[in-house]
This record gives sequence, C-alpha cells and structure tokens, in this order.
Amino acid sequence: QVQLVESGGGLVQPGGSLRLSCAASGIDDSIFSMGWHRQAPGKERDLVASITLGTRITYTDSVKGRFTISRDNAQNTVYLQMNSLKPEDTAVYYCNVVLRRRGVHWGQGTQVTVSS
Repeated sequence: QVQLVESGGGLVQPGGSLRLSCAASGIDDSIFSMGWHRQAPGKERDLVASITLGTRITYTDSVKGRFTISRDNAQNTVYLQMNSLKPEDTAVYYCNVVLRRRGVHWGQGTQVTVSS
C-alpha cells in the first residue's frame, strides 16, 4: 500500500521556521507530483505548494517568498521549508502524492501552530 508519513510539525513563535518532511513508501508507480495542503479549523483543505516530476513548482499566493518546497527523488520524500511563519499559517498540513497511474494519496497530517 502507498503510505505517506509527515513529520516536523509543532509549535513555533511568529517569525520562526519549521521544516516539514513527507516520506512516501510502497510506491511502484511513477510520481507525477508531490505537495502539501493545509486545513485550518472550519476551513477547507487548500493547496500550499506542489512540485512535479519536471520540477514545476506551484505556491499559493499567501506563502510565496516564505515557503520553499523541494524533493528528494531517491527517497520519495518531499519537504516544505517554512520561514517567517505567521499565525495565519496555523493548520494541519497534509502531504499529497499524485501517481501517474494510481491517482491521489494523502498522508494523515501534521499540526503546525504559530503562536506567542
């Protein structure tokens, strides 16, 4: 089975940084893209950033210049470096992988809380 395990979440003060990791396993298909979505209480799950096989990168406007997504293809791992964090970034962050043939898979999420 495809499994995605997120790590790196936690509590950080405004202006601080966190680095999220997502390790994928059980993949016997080509990866089209990997990325991150987030969901705050009472809100829908929204795209944060994604990166394709061809390294096309997409960021939501609110994180441009602050977050950086990257991949380690050998380990099927995607990272999200989050700098200059704001309280508005508080959410559960979910890893996502889109496989060429088998479709979309989600991790269970990691909590990020930005607060004083």
